[in-house]
Amino acid sequence: MNPYHFNKKGTETTVLRISGDVPVIQFKSFRDLPWLTHGFSTRMGGVSAPPFDSMNLSFTRGDDEADVMENFKRFGKAVGVLTSQMVFSDQTHTANVGIVTEEDLGKGILKPKDYTDIDGLVTNCPGACLVTFFADCVPLFFADPVKKVIGLSHSGWRGTAAAIGHETIEMMRHQFGCRPEDIIAAVGPSICGSCYEVSEDVAQVFRQQFRPEETDTFLTEKGGGKYLLDLWQANACILLNSGILPEHLAVTDLCTCCNSDLLWSHRKTGGVRGSLAAFLMIRE
Repeated sequence: MNPYHFNKKGTETTVLRISGDVPVIQFKSFRDLPWLTHGFSTRMGGVSAPPFDSMNLSFTRGDDEADVMENFKRFGKAVGVLTSQMVFSDQTHTANVGIVTEEDLGKGILKPKDYTDIDGLVTNCPGACLVTFFADCVPLFFADPVKKVIGLSHSGWRGTAAAIGHETIEMMRHQFGCRPEDIIAAVGPSICGSCYEVSEDVAQVFRQQFRPEETDTFLTEKGGGKYLLDLWQANACILLNSGILPEHLAVTDLCTCCNSDLLWSHRKTGGVRGSLAAFLMIRE
């Protein structure tokens, strides 16, 4: 099997670029913005030993810290980012979005974070690379080519129900004057609607937060109090309702669970895993 083959559904929203030995998943719409660099990692191209083999981008999973740092250096080089430019989120499945400034450079990787409970990051600072972490949850990418502002958010089922995508857009609008209709957005690689089974209590949360005609598009009853939840479609619904234009929205076709040999999936591995990461930066 081609080591970079994905079990895709056939749409052409993403590309897989190889830099040295490091695969980088990118969105075509974001590659068209020359003032940006971005990427989403795979399991491949790093130095971590099993069960974290090989590109684990988390210091909190039990992996060797030196190996994780080397992985960040390797992936950073592949996308043109230094570790000193990275700024980590502090993910706790909230809808909280923080503003990143030049003073935040290196937080989470070279120096401690002085913030907590931040699942989304927004900045207009060139050279500040936003970094968020995943292993089935949804990465949300945002870029305003008019105001030169970016956002990157982590949206699990709780963050999706709380509409962190909308909160990210609102932060960009209030803090930097962005107009939703100018923003380019993408829903990144994550667990698909065919793989993500949830219980009645989770389904009820979505019924309370969305209109019936919306939940019909992303929530499917299986019986026995179980449902299939399509977080891709739920987040797309949130972004479109928030003013993102359909032609400015790219939605992934890469499932972490379907491609668990190439992407980290919490569900597929039973939690014995490393982490993927999303990177987004305004070029200096």
